[in-house]
Amino acid sequence: MSKRFRQPPPGDALRSALLALLPADHVVHFVNEVVQLLDLRLILDSYHCLKGNPPYDPTMMLKVWLYAYCEGMRSSRRVEKAMRENIAFRLLSNNQHPDHWTLNAFRKRHREALADLFFQTVQLAQKLNLVSLVSVAIDGTKIKANASKHSAMSYARMTEEEVRLKALIVNYLDDCDKTDEEEAQGGRRGGGNRLPDELATKQKRLDAIQAAKKALEEEAREKARAEQEERRKQAEEEGRSFLARKNPDAAVPDPKTQRNFTDPESRIMKGPGGEFVQAYNAQAAVDSAHQIIVAADLSNQAADAPHLLPMAKQVIRNTGQLPFDITADAGYCSDQNLRDLSQLGVTPLIPPERVKHAVWRQNGVITDIVDGLTPIEYARQFLRTDEGRRRYKLRMQTVEPAFGQTKEARGLRQFLHRGLEKVKCFWLLDCAAHNLLKIFRSGALTPAF
Repeated sequence: MSKRFRQPPPGDALRSALLALLPADHVVHFVNEVVQLLDLRLILDSYHCLKGNPPYDPTMMLKVWLYAYCEGMRSSRRVEKAMRENIAFRLLSNNQHPDHWTLNAFRKRHREALADLFFQTVQLAQKLNLVSLVSVAIDGTKIKANASKHSAMSYARMTEEEVRLKALIVNYLDDCDKTDEEEAQGGRRGGGNRLPDELATKQKRLDAIQAAKKALEEEAREKARAEQEERRKQAEEEGRSFLARKNPDAAVPDPKTQRNFTDPESRIMKGPGGEFVQAYNAQAAVDSAHQIIVAADLSNQAADAPHLLPMAKQVIRNTGQLPFDITADAGYCSDQNLRDLSQLGVTPLIPPERVKHAVWRQNGVITDIVDGLTPIEYARQFLRTDEGRRRYKLRMQTVEPAFGQTKEARGLRQFLHRGLEKVKCFWLLDCAAHNLLKIFRSGALTPAF
């Protein structure tokens, strides 16, 4: 260990005792060894100029956090407690005990580097022949944001509330101007036009609503500009003249557009049970061979269909290869999506309509596919054949178990952080932990201890 980092207390005897208490096939040994195979330059290079007390060794901190995520532990307070009481954590930390502030500061400081570990786990799994790319299943799941849906307000409601709060405040100030006695009493309290505590709180609420309205209005203008630019480019490609019919700077938000005051970048989405929750949409592409996640992303866009092509391209970018099949549910189906995947050289297996799982277990009902079909019609016909159903059935045992293991076994039901970029980084870290566990359980990489 470098001298520029904090040194662990001497205790070879203690380490030997801790090792003796853990079975040889415990995942902590794997985490301890696999970190040595990862490229940690993004983390280590940030410690080239140190002042003051030496920090904890970042390699040790990374091992602790990776093992914590493998165990479904995302709270820095829980990790701090485990580093004093849990044998595996004490082994990884060399019996050091950073507090929860230090643990969380490390995670926040290096969140982009931690997210990059996901790509490295995909590469490692490929080297160990755990990724076949015969069939890749793409799906999305809604994960609650660290915010309540009751903290959200629509643009129409914001407008109404702004008018109401302004009227309350103006009426109070008018009363102060009209009543000399109230002004005198207010002056003795420190200012005739000073808002009382009740209205001061309303002023803060008004300021928050006005800021949210301004943000929604700017988003609407940005969206209008982007759409206009897209239409202009399309017209140029088709050799048509383009005439802007509307001024994008005059665009206004849809009255139903909502913004959350706690986490403005999260959105209200329909959860798995049909209930509406304040959430993010987590995407994953999973290889069918060993359930390795080969691509992952997260957005605040509830619809799944816009994520299909970017996810397919990320699979190709992360692995350097074309998957043979890409399967997805009906929420991803559109003529354009099917064409885009075909142009990439990938066979899309996406049903145009929602079908119960039991149906895919049945034999196909047609044998021949007619010519001259649209992409959606061809997909519908092919998935009614024996071969189509056999290949699509892989989806049920590929992506859905991956989500089940992440959300149920490791307890990712709600993010602890706020903001799209932060939450995305930690979703990728969860996916990296998932891949490491798959590599460990495959037995393809045996730690040398």
